[in-house]
Amino acid sequence: MKKALITGITGQDGSFLAEFLLARDYEVHGIVRRASTFNTDRLDSIYADPHEQGSSLHLHYGDVTDGAALRHVIKKVQPDEIYNLAAQSHVRVSFDQAEYTADVVATGTLRLLEALRDYAGSAGRRIRFYQAGSSEMYGATKPPQNETTPFYPRSPYAVSKVAAHWYAVNYREAYKLFICNGILFNHESERRGETFVTRKITRALGRIKLGLQKKLFLGNLDSRRDWGFAGDYVEAMWLMLQAPEPDDYVVSTGESHSVREFLNLAGEYCGLDWTQYVETDPRYFRPTEVDYLMGDSSKARRMLDWKPKVRFEDLVRLMVEHDIELAQQELTLATAGHKVVVRGMAHG
Repeated sequence: MKKALITGITGQDGSFLAEFLLARDYEVHGIVRRASTFNTDRLDSIYADPHEQGSSLHLHYGDVTDGAALRHVIKKVQPDEIYNLAAQSHVRVSFDQAEYTADVVATGTLRLLEALRDYAGSAGRRIRFYQAGSSEMYGATKPPQNETTPFYPRSPYAVSKVAAHWYAVNYREAYKLFICNGILFNHESERRGETFVTRKITRALGRIKLGLQKKLFLGNLDSRRDWGFAGDYVEAMWLMLQAPEPDDYVVSTGESHSVREFLNLAGEYCGLDWTQYVETDPRYFRPTEVDYLMGDSSKARRMLDWKPKVRFEDLVRLMVEHDIELAQQELTLATAGHKVVVRGMAHG
């Protein structure tokens, strides 16, 4: 049984990846930050009490800002594969929390690579390492973007991801470690955080349809992104670590759609004219915008035999249907006299 260690396991990608690996008979370990409230909702469907015999999912307290903790967890788990998905990944927030973002995304990756190097050297094992990159690293470069396209980051988050990318390349070349960079373009699902624009749209329109919300405030509606399904993209992460040699890969659909197009589809599926409810708020514009991202994933398709399965239209429908059902549950509670608090609706 292979062992995998996932940082950021409680996030959208982490939960999909954990499910994917468990289905392939992995023993999966995840690093979670200690908090006063439980933050493992996305893992509820696969988590079992560790006291139960045969449990294959194990959670460990730790943080990429704590190098000693990372070393301790790696030594304890002795993984065959490590997937670094931990990040402060909200681009707009990174402008307000630039130093924190750099510490988690850039220096956090460096701490993990150092822990990997130390353990691999002492244990005499070749552990396979996946580093989560981002299409935001391309920023202002013209599409389509592939593995040879120059980076032009336009946010503290993107700059930090570029640093993490080059740390990974350097450690691969300097220490002969098996490290892959996956440059993933936007990937969404019903598990996406509610402050990210796609989920913010589907969540709000579902609530508006049922009379639970009146307005939705957004930023730049003309930004274009290459949106895929997160469940498809975690397969690409795994395929990279099964390859004979480490390399870097762009993972994308090769299509680009504007926020306005996303709104059009989501509104159609909800039976709403979104223009009656959506207002533009300048606070949600970034100080430096990224206008147009579209990935060329021909290398991943050729070398890894990977391709996306869920089409853009089906992705939007999946998210809308989920969030209408969620709004219906809210309405039921509200009708029964329970106060419903929705967090995250005010963020861009």
